[in-house]
Amino acid sequence: MIQIKDLHKRYGKNEVLKGVDLSIPGGGIYAVLGPNGSGKTTLIKCLLGLVIPDRGSIMFREQSIKKQWEYREELNYLPQIANFPGNIRVRELMGMIKDLRQKQGDEGDLSALFGLGPFLDKKLANLSGGTKQKVNLVLTFMFDSPVIVLDEPTSGLDPASLISLKNLIKREREAGKTFLITTHIMQFVEEVADQVVYLLEGQIYYTGTLAGLLEKTGQSNLEHAIAAITSEKKDA
Repeated sequence: MIQIKDLHKRYGKNEVLKGVDLSIPGGGIYAVLGPNGSGKTTLIKCLLGLVIPDRGSIMFREQSIKKQWEYREELNYLPQIANFPGNIRVRELMGMIKDLRQKQGDEGDLSALFGLGPFLDKKLANLSGGTKQKVNLVLTFMFDSPVIVLDEPTSGLDPASLISLKNLIKREREAGKTFLITTHIMQFVEEVADQVVYLLEGQIYYTGTLAGLLEKTGQSNLEHAIAAITSEKKDA
């Protein structure tokens, strides 16, 4: 579904992406991991068309995304920080996003799933960080799109909501959706991810299953595998 070839991006003297090649077939959950500054966010923003790469290509359904935006109709995106006016009410925000995307959204069941009923008529400025994240999750999942990009989706969630999110992701995967997820919570990755994409200093260090990464690093869990990669790089 997504083909990324020889992707480069530089900000001034800082070369963030150094020839990234990545193939993402339709269906499945891909965890995009790496230390801060590894290029994860830039890679995701290039895919979304929010950052223009200096060199390389991105193909979506065998069509280049360059100079065309229609493909983004098939993407849902949860940013790490979603900023909306504080004086807008939750229900109004959901209606506004549906108007902007010109699509009907299935926000009712999702609002119930995350317990947002009591907050629908409250202003965003009066919500806790965790409740705002639940609102953002509803905004992301309420449209039926084949590709869903989640940047730190667990931020601020209570245990019950985290379980609901994991179940929702697994259910959508079973419906054939493709997920790209960035997160620093390794337990979350171990529980939901089908494939791991590990970026290191702007290049892909590993792409494959979690079991394959553990074998490559000789570790027993993902947290120790990531620590081993970081230590190996520092010693190199």
